Amino acid sequence: MPVKDPLIETLKVCILQLQAEGTVTDSSPHLATCCELLELILRKGLQQPVLSLTHRDYWYCFEQLLQHDTCGRLSAVSLAVQKTTACPKLLTAQGRGRFFIRLMLAKRTLENAVKHVLHTGRVMEVSEITVTQLSDLGLHSFLKIKIFLNALFSSYCYSESSSAPFCLNHNKNSFPLQWYSPETSVLRNEKFVEPFLSLCLVLSEIKFKLNIENCSFLDESWLLPVCETYEAVPCRELGMVLRYLDGRVFVLELLHGGMAQVDMFAEPGDIIDEINGISLRNSSNGQAGVVLSRLKGQPLSLRLLRWRCKDGAMYRPLVPLLRQLKQENPLLQFSSAPQPSPAAQRQSQSQSQCVKEGRILYALQLLGKTNIGMYGGKEVLQHAIPAVLRMRQNSKEVLLDVKETHMTCTDKSNKQQLFQHHFPEISCVGRFGQPDFTIFAFCVVDTPDTGQPKGFCCVVLQATSSTECEELVHRIAAGFKNTEWFV
Repeated sequence: MPVKDPLIETLKVCILQLQAEGTVTDSSPHLATCCELLELILRKGLQQPVLSLTHRDYWYCFEQLLQHDTCGRLSAVSLAVQKTTACPKLLTAQGRGRFFIRLMLAKRTLENAVKHVLHTGRVMEVSEITVTQLSDLGLHSFLKIKIFLNALFSSYCYSESSSAPFCLNHNKNSFPLQWYSPETSVLRNEKFVEPFLSLCLVLSEIKFKLNIENCSFLDESWLLPVCETYEAVPCRELGMVLRYLDGRVFVLELLHGGMAQVDMFAEPGDIIDEINGISLRNSSNGQAGVVLSRLKGQPLSLRLLRWRCKDGAMYRPLVPLLRQLKQENPLLQFSSAPQPSPAAQRQSQSQSQCVKEGRILYALQLLGKTNIGMYGGKEVLQHAIPAVLRMRQNSKEVLLDVKETHMTCTDKSNKQQLFQHHFPEISCVGRFGQPDFTIFAFCVVDTPDTGQPKGFCCVVLQATSSTECEELVHRIAAGFKNTEWFV
């Protein structure tokens, strides 16, 4: 009966489960298990160099392919190695190896990468240099010992150009030791390597749709946090208090009235991972502020890592850091009980809200509009709103989408766009004080079909509750404040 490797057999079962899923994403329950099994196989039988101060990992095998593989077929693999090496979010060899595995799965070239490792002699060779063998070279005993130690370290070499007469210079490519044991490894065992390559080939036929940029926690875990990107308009301030902890930028508090609090795109405990493509991994105190000051007046793209998983549970690798944050700020609450996201919380506040392409739309009644002359200050609302109500125009059921830079109103019945106004065009917004605080209005430059502005127009709408009405007034007002850089 042929001998079977338990890791390969387990990987085979995991791959069958991935095939049943169709397209594999970061939320797939079997993805982390598959990646961990691949890592265990690549580490199995990996020998550590004698007297070395650094721990050898499988990533170094792939890293050295650029120097040692001369077959000329490395294009896809070499690009992946270069991208992994250049990623600023990865601080350890373990993190780079995991990033490389995910990248190979996404590009469907894992089998190709493993084959290059297998046929590259200098990566897999056995370098057995002893003092006895060196004696035949007629070298001085001190030089023999020095070369022998270099061979043991496998990451150092003798340099005649060095200022010191006998010094050890860093060079990971010299005198490689036996990287994998033929007795215990998968890669150097003919019985196991072929089944492993076959499984890698099967993996290359599965479609992996992974967020490769979500990699800041690969140094610690295969489990990845929820990663979301928020596009913010140019603004004076985001309205967040930040805390730098363990090289990461945590959101500690949301300031009242700020963009973060109004748009609810972040909550205390979340991590700002990137700003406009600039990584904040391993940040020093104040680095996020420096980046924001350089980008003043520009649109912002924030990549956020959530402290809460999609099921509402706490992201496990963050537990120690969140505990430390709570010790410093006892008012912070990090409950692991399932809770809806900030957007879902807003949706539950009113059954009149609906979702389109991930955005919350408000179902309102458009009561009408009228021209109010050449002055559009907030003082005119107390007269303009009753004037529109007295006109008794035909009301319409509409959907209002309040975006970062503008708001759009569409007819709920036929999806026809009724108006679209950028916030700098809006001169004021306010709520009608009677009868039930559900009516609000805003004044905007009135531009008829001629294209020539003729004063201001007051648009009156009605929400389903006073809470929703107040929320809309605050969001529109905050939108105008946050887009002042456009004026």
